[in-house]
Amino acid sequence: MNKHITNPSSSYDKIHNNNNNIKNDQINSIKNNNNYYYLKGGLPPLLIWLLLVISIFTLFLIYHPNPFLFSSPNDHYVPHETPIFIQPHIHSVDDEKCELYKGKWVPNLEETQYTAKSCKTIPDSKDCFKNGRKDVDFLNWKWKPNECELPSFNPKKFLEIVSGKIMGFIGDSVARNHMDSLLCLLSQAEIPTDVYKDSEDRFRTWHFPSSNFTLMIFWSKFLVQSEERMFNNSGTGSFDLHLDKVDEKWASNLPKLDYVIISTAHWFFRQNYLYKHGKLTGCVYCNEPNVPEVSLNQALRMSIRGALKHINNCKNCKKGMLILVRTFSPAHFENGAWDTGGSCNRTSPYTEINSKEKSFELELGELQVKEVKRARKEGEPNGKKFRVLDVTRAMLMRADGHPGEYWGNKWMKGYNDCVHWCLPGPIDAWNDFLLAVMEKEARFSQ
Repeated sequence: MNKHITNPSSSYDKIHNNNNNIKNDQINSIKNNNNYYYLKGGLPPLLIWLLLVISIFTLFLIYHPNPFLFSSPNDHYVPHETPIFIQPHIHSVDDEKCELYKGKWVPNLEETQYTAKSCKTIPDSKDCFKNGRKDVDFLNWKWKPNECELPSFNPKKFLEIVSGKIMGFIGDSVARNHMDSLLCLLSQAEIPTDVYKDSEDRFRTWHFPSSNFTLMIFWSKFLVQSEERMFNNSGTGSFDLHLDKVDEKWASNLPKLDYVIISTAHWFFRQNYLYKHGKLTGCVYCNEPNVPEVSLNQALRMSIRGALKHINNCKNCKKGMLILVRTFSPAHFENGAWDTGGSCNRTSPYTEINSKEKSFELELGELQVKEVKRARKEGEPNGKKFRVLDVTRAMLMRADGHPGEYWGNKWMKGYNDCVHWCLPGPIDAWNDFLLAVMEKEARFSQ
């Protein structure tokens, strides 16, 4: 048995070597016949690289937005597809589609441009915080026109526009309120010099030396001549209005002015007797026999029309004079009138206004706008420019902006001021409007 026994490992090696020899011969034969890669299930390297290049080029053609447009590394790629989020187009204030006076009040967390510390000319009756007002939310709103942005007031830009010019405010205490707001805003760029003050603080003149700009206020309740009716040497609160004669206290200063901001309304809410050519022609809130009853609207219209006609007829006035009519600024008495316990205690604005409930106030503003359009047709051929500051709709929403009980009048405690406006406060937006209009006119005049 032993001679038949062989070494298993030796036999395995022989068989393995023989098999390897056979395989090598087969492989060499296959290689020689160029069939090696096909029999192994693979592809030649050259063909693989060719397919890879074709695949990459195909993907490039499919996914590149413009495969035949080549740019340098410094060029900026602008996608051709519409972005998912589109920024709405905001018109400039010069655009015809920008209606400054149609919009809403939006939250604004920026600080007010002035305070009682930075503006020393705020009247005590308009310094609401000094008089005890605690809430501050009424300051955190900004007027936003529907189709454009209204820039915040820029005092330096304003002073550049009015350099060497004279501006006059003409009107009642609300006109003075407006001027006081402007004075505070401008004082953040330059402290003005107090030039003139009458005994009743109703006629004032301020001068800004660096820009040689003069700011004036002319007190005029009705714009036309008026005398209060007396009884036993005491004023009755009723007035005789001469609608065909303007108030000379402002009219005599008209030729020196480059800019005129004119307004009136609140003094018409009382019994007033109307005269023309010295004869009584009607009365507002009279109900007297043989005296025609005239509506407040009509009396206001005739007063404004007379004032604007006088300006148009002014021969000595400066060519290019810009006249801006500020429309009716509504009061917000609730639960009574000013003398019957009415108050205004809101701390934030209305989000919208009810046009039906506020139709009377809107009508007053609209009639003033119409009178401006009428005067504009007559005046512009003679070089006078009439424009409007239509604040009525915006201010109807701001019942929160009045001094209310915080007006510091020791002699009229229990009465609330829901006519004028706190400083700082919503009235500052009037000067945003003012500067926007003046900038537009300045650009067009160039």
